[in-house]
Amino acid sequence: MVVPKSHPRYESLMKRERIIEGFKKGLVAYAGLIAHGRGETFDYLIGERTCEFARIAECEAVKRIKAAKNPVFSVNGNVAALAVDEVIALARILNMKIEVNLFYRTEERVRKIAEEFRARGVEVLGEAPDAKIPGLDHARALCTREGIYSADVVLVPLEDGDRTQALRNMGKFVITIDLNPMSRTAKTADITIVDELTRALANMVKYAENPDSCNTTNYDNNEILAMALKHIKERLERLAQSPSSSGLNTNPQL
Repeated sequence: MVVPKSHPRYESLMKRERIIEGFKKGLVAYAGLIAHGRGETFDYLIGERTCEFARIAECEAVKRIKAAKNPVFSVNGNVAALAVDEVIALARILNMKIEVNLFYRTEERVRKIAEEFRARGVEVLGEAPDAKIPGLDHARALCTREGIYSADVVLVPLEDGDRTQALRNMGKFVITIDLNPMSRTAKTADITIVDELTRALANMVKYAENPDSCNTTNYDNNEILAMALKHIKERLERLAQSPSSSGLNTNPQL
């Protein structure tokens, strides 16, 4: 599909196309298409822009990763389809290992995702798991000792709540990127970035390159989630008073 750049929802439509292409290439599972649509809904609600609560979380996440001894970036099919280059950029700056981990795991999907990174000159972990995350009964428990199993900080975008909790139970500091501030993942993680994946990673790259631009203190994830929910509530109230202004991308400040 050719989307003209003049289209008011160009960015969102291009991300949708990348997910579809990722599905055709075997990176994205059927359920990943549904998950992306759900994320789009919450992006509509926040106004398709990075808000202050997200910037605070993004800055704090970069600080935590920089201070980590063995930070690991956990990627799934949707992350690879949407943001493989952004993942590589952030991982290189912050010296992070990258590990493939899938809920709907097949060895073919793991291999294809790994090949997306190898095609860009980056080796990733996950094709040969040699450890398991305690407390998980499905294939999502599979991981590598070099990576997720021994990590002290794990960045897990677009994650499910039970694995987030299992990683926390292992004593790991968990950072997630999740557009739904009400999800189990959002409420379980140590840091929740309520922002769209590619926007969040681009911001984190910027903050990693310019650490002086981040000044966060006394970070409270519950407060961040409350700020996100309050923003959605107030924005919907404004839109309810002016329904014709609901073309979200054309007036993101509403």
